[in-house]
Formats: sequence, structure tokens, C-alpha cells
Amino acid sequence: MPSDRLDGQIVLVTGGGRGIGADVARKLADAGARVAVSARSKDEVEAIAEEIGGLAVVADVSKREDVERMVSDVESGLGPLDLLVANAGIGGPDDATWEADPDEWWQVLKVNVLGVHLCCRAVIPRMLERGSGRIVITGSGASYLPGASSTAYPTSKAAVGRYGETLANELRGKIPVFFFSPGLVRTEMTDHWGDDMPWTPPELAPQLVRVLASGRADSLAGRYLHAEHDDIEDLISRADEIVENDLNAIRLQR
Repeated sequence: MPSDRLDGQIVLVTGGGRGIGADVARKLADAGARVAVSARSKDEVEAIAEEIGGLAVVADVSKREDVERMVSDVESGLGPLDLLVANAGIGGPDDATWEADPDEWWQVLKVNVLGVHLCCRAVIPRMLERGSGRIVITGSGASYLPGASSTAYPTSKAAVGRYGETLANELRGKIPVFFFSPGLVRTEMTDHWGDDMPWTPPELAPQLVRVLASGRADSLAGRYLHAEHDDIEDLISRADEIVENDLNAIRLQR
């Protein structure tokens, strides 16, 4: 099994103060990357940054000025970015859609969709100028799985998935863009669902991101990847078949 060492890579993980983002930051740092973690909560990002020997940057990804400052601070503090992990996200209001506060509903889209776009927009020109870089976007099975009954979060993740695929098309041959589902990971955002859920092992998403960061899966850019249900090594070995037959894609079948 390849070691997927990331020695010297400069990485930014948004939403890195807790949950999936914090675990991804730990995994990438363990692989030798120099990692910046960002979130709105100063105490959380500082704690993770201290733990992994990284850089803490407080920022709200839904605000353009915050994002542009965040990227500048990371590159000033660590160096040119090799990898953006656009992971920051929030859950939505649980009220009936027609009763939910429209501002609260829209805030989910601002963080989960606009936040991803602002982060990508900030790093892409720098990566294009250097001729290198990768982007990994955290999606969710909520974007397509049946049975959802709250509109804000599934809508936001459906948009993120299409955004990631389309951005990968725009940047093909220049910057690999990935989007993936971490599965149903038990975090502060999901813990209220209780013990009986089919929780995904929390180590799977960080393991997948580490492989994506290594460059070994670049031919799968723009494909939908699931941290629990997909064997990334198998997908890498079948990359030509996957691309030729448009597999690992969310499509309407007729």
C-alpha cells in the first residue's frame, strides 16, 4: 500500500476546528503536510493548530473579505497552497420549510455553497499561476438520497456536488477538483440523531482525502466519491473504465 506521504505540501482545511475537518487536518499533518485550519471559532482552530503544529486562521467562509484574508494569511504564514479542503458547512433549520426563518434557511446556502465558491475562487488564480494545486470539496449523500424532509441542507449539498463536478470540467488538465461524501459521521452537528444510526467510521474521510492529496487519484477528478462505500484503490485501478463509462457520477438514468 502506498504511503501517500505529503511532505512539504501546504494545505488549508476550512471548518477545521472540529469534527470531520479537524480529523482531516490531523491526518494530513500526520502525512507530513503543513496544515492551516480555519473556522469561525478562535478557540477551536487554535487548539487544533497547536495539536498538529499548524496555523490557525479565524474566518467566516460566507464572507468574501474573510476568505481573501484567510488565503493571504495562510500563504504568508506557510507558503503557496498545494491543497484546499473546502469542508466548512452547517446544518439547516429543522422547522417545516414554509415556517423556517428565510434568513436562517439562506444562511445554510451561504456557508455551504457560497463559502465553497469563495474559497475556490480565492485559491484558483494562485494555483493556475504556479501551475499546480488540488481542491477537495466535502459533499454529502444528503444531496441525492431519498427520504430527506428538510430542504436547506440537502439543497446546499446538491448544489455543492454539481459545483464540484462543473469546476473540475473547467479546470481539467490544470487543477484536479474532487468532491466526496464522508458518509454519516457522528459529529457535533449530527450527534442528536442518537446511537441507533448506521454511523460511518470517522477515520474513512481523512484517509480518502489523504489519497486525493497524494495525486494518485487525479484521473478521478470530478467523480463522486464516497468515503465508506467506495474503495479508492479499486477506483484508481479502474480509472479509465470509470471515465469511459461515466461511472461514479450522479445522473438521471432513463
